Amino acid sequence: MEARFDLMANPLGAKIGKRFFATSLTLKESGLPATTLELMELRASQINGCAWCTNVHTEELAAAGESPVRINLVAAWRESTVYTDAERAALALTEEGTRIADAHTGVSDATWAQVREHYDDDQIAALIYLVAMINAANRLGVISRQLGGSYSHGMFTAK
Repeated sequence: MEARFDLMANPLGAKIGKRFFATSLTLKESGLPATTLELMELRASQINGCAWCTNVHTEELAAAGESPVRINLVAAWRESTVYTDAERAALALTEEGTRIADAHTGVSDATWAQVREHYDDDQIAALIYLVAMINAANRLGVISRQLGGSYSHGMFTAK
């Protein structure tokens, strides 16, 4: 299997990609724990079947010192004991925000209450944008068939 299209090799794709990446960097400056952001991005990527993004966020979690148990159980976080209540609220928001087409109400009031309990307004703004951004990134990766397996931690920060 090969990638269909290299967005970064296309001048317009690269120009848009740089702005997209800049938004992602702003989210990383939000004050939310980096682990929470990566767990959310990993979970959305798993749901959306984006191999590239799943690879990226798995590698980033491992490089940050996350245990294999916490990384491997993200897909089954509801039945796991290794996540904090705040992480669980963020993961619920991620799942419900990602599965909008599957949910009759989008993000449930119960999930929203959990998010409000653990995060302030600035953090909630970042969480919402993160869910939107990772879902967009997943769609870019799936549509252009970006393959997983070649990412290594920090490969973009050196550029």
